[in-house]
Amino acid sequence: MLIVFGGTCPHPPIMIPEIGREEANVVKKSQQAMLKLAQELKESNAETLVMISPHAPVFRDGIALNFAPRLKGNLTGFRAPQLSFDLANDLLMAQEIKKQAGDLNIEVVPIERTEHRYGFSPELDHGLMVPLYFLQKGGIKLPLVAISMGLYPFPQLYAFGVAIQKAAVNLKKKVAVLASGDLSHRLLPDAPAGYEPRGKEFDQKIIQLISEANVKGIINLDRELIERAGECGLRPIIMMLGAFDGFDLKPAVLSYEGPFGVGYMVAAIKPGKQNPERQLPAEQQESSSFLVQLARQTLENYYHGKQKTYPTENIPPEFAKKAGVFVSLKKHGNLMGCIGTIIPQCKNIVEEVANNAISSAIRDPRFYPVEIEELDELEISVDVLTEPEPIESPEELDPKRYGVIVRSGGRSGLLLPDLEGIDTPAQQVAIARQKAGIGPNEPVKLERFEVIRYK
Repeated sequence: MLIVFGGTCPHPPIMIPEIGREEANVVKKSQQAMLKLAQELKESNAETLVMISPHAPVFRDGIALNFAPRLKGNLTGFRAPQLSFDLANDLLMAQEIKKQAGDLNIEVVPIERTEHRYGFSPELDHGLMVPLYFLQKGGIKLPLVAISMGLYPFPQLYAFGVAIQKAAVNLKKKVAVLASGDLSHRLLPDAPAGYEPRGKEFDQKIIQLISEANVKGIINLDRELIERAGECGLRPIIMMLGAFDGFDLKPAVLSYEGPFGVGYMVAAIKPGKQNPERQLPAEQQESSSFLVQLARQTLENYYHGKQKTYPTENIPPEFAKKAGVFVSLKKHGNLMGCIGTIIPQCKNIVEEVANNAISSAIRDPRFYPVEIEELDELEISVDVLTEPEPIESPEELDPKRYGVIVRSGGRSGLLLPDLEGIDTPAQQVAIARQKAGIGPNEPVKLERFEVIRYK
């Protein structure tokens, strides 16, 4: 194992005394923790430093890697032009990472010495320069490989970290990998991205998962929680953790604070013994379930004119039966479509999901059809319904556990369980009535059901 050290670094320019001045003293804990991180990095005897930033050029279908001969930048944009950086680029390591990533079908976009054809500059961004300020204060003078986070799905980001590990092994070089990123930007009412009560929940969850070295927990973190938090550090963290694939981890959260409404975490990670149980093969790295993958692939096939196909082999037994299914599509937390069947129309759950995925994307009358350019941004969830059972009154409902079906004559309305803002059976029934066009005083028959939700 030649990944000898890892960690996470916040990057608020205000943390630098020459920029933040008196306000920099408010984040003294983060400053001290960064110096401690630098000391531990120094003790690791790393020969090359790989850093991942969320503020370098970001691609949806690739990961940017800086190939400029010298990695330069300054903090003129933060009124500190005297703070400049000029580091050697470990081009051999960069090239090997690119090769290993390509072998894993991950596209690397080289950023060269001159302005990139997309208008990007090879200048270092503040996501790298702020941590470098403190690392250099701590005596770190290592060649650098500068990488941007990508917008690939989490499993592919993790796999990119595996490519870093493979590159280090092939070159027999001791490498440290640091993820630059802040946590929630929505911790306080006057936070830069506005206030979100779940921002604190996200930060606490990340701190817990890092402390426990729970890599799977981070990869499978609830997507709605991530969206609400308004963070910029999760993807770099996942890429960094991939570099430790197959090894026990010794993590330590050195500090956490959020006085300006943004969460700053400094954490150090050291490798332990090799452990095959901590090696995540592709099928375990996948953060979405079988049904979500099925829905996404069906949409990809549909929008690219391919024949709609369903797997007929290796279907998990629980999906080979019939059931009602709802497929929900969201983009940046906003609903884009939700279509489902109470009574199954297909021979198994697999076909039910495929059909309803397409209907959700193009046939939900409440929304414009999903555009092909939006496919990569969709968050997909699949709800498989249990057999509905009749109930006598709303008192037998629990909005968090049960969905409800209301029927009157030939009209029926359904509402799924555990929906945001619906906390009482009365609310649940009232909305289901509205969906069916059933008046508030018309007699209805009620049924309840449970769902198994896949994300």
